[in-house]
Amino acid sequence: MTYCVGIWTRYGLVMASDSRTNAGHDQVNVSRKMHTFVQPGERVFILLSSGSLSCTQSIITLLQRDFDQGKGLAQAPSLYDAARIIGEQVRRVSDMDRDALERDDFKFNVNLVLGGQVRGESPGLFIIYPQGNPLQASVDSPYLQIGETKYGRPILDRGIRFERTTLEEAAKYALLSLDSTMRSNVTVGPPVDLLAYEVDELEVTRLRRFPAGRRWAACPRSASGPGGHWSRPRCRPRRRSSSSSRARPNRRAPSCSPRPNLHHPDRHQGASDAHLLRHPPERPEHHEA
Repeated sequence: MTYCVGIWTRYGLVMASDSRTNAGHDQVNVSRKMHTFVQPGERVFILLSSGSLSCTQSIITLLQRDFDQGKGLAQAPSLYDAARIIGEQVRRVSDMDRDALERDDFKFNVNLVLGGQVRGESPGLFIIYPQGNPLQASVDSPYLQIGETKYGRPILDRGIRFERTTLEEAAKYALLSLDSTMRSNVTVGPPVDLLAYEVDELEVTRLRRFPAGRRWAACPRSASGPGGHWSRPRCRPRRRSSSSSRARPNRRAPSCSPRPNLHHPDRHQGASDAHLLRHPPERPEHHEA
């Protein structure tokens, strides 16, 4: 099982996927499920895959072969045409492998999410089903999921808005959605690939992989610097300078041990008053003149 999510807002796209694959309880592997097809300045396509790993690898191989030869996705005039080209390759692999799979009681299970932009049009987001037909995300439903979707959907319903959600916020929602899914389903796991694409960028500049054990609360921020890399989360707090540490007095934490009562040597703060009733303190006698 896997989990992939694509988010579309007025500012661009955020794509995220896990990397865990399994063929039983005792065979768990790692395989990348995010694939990019880029012609800088012309077109950017990001493809997320779920389902049968052997079938999705065949589809990606056919798409990459045509793309390297200047065909297929390299000539798609729009994102919708790119989705149709991917659907044709899905049906092609289905014709080759479906009969053999079904003879052994295996289903042809392939689902893909396509996000990207062709120069001259707006970015978009599509899902391609096992039959090869595409479905486009809308302004009212600006995200698409494939794989184990039920655990990560509520947080997206609560926060994702096409007009208001920024890329940084969308990246945080994507990581939270993946984290909730991984906590509830052991077949979904790290590393997690996260990509953010800004409108009219027409190249991939913000792509990060979060390995196992990485802190999820520190989400990637907006790109900075010529490379456009997300700033790394600060793992340790800043150390104060020597001057600032001297200026402030050294405050000690309150002690948990009882403090002595100076009025009576046998009594400590917090001691029972019954002790004083049993052993009252001696008082000096006063003599009249």
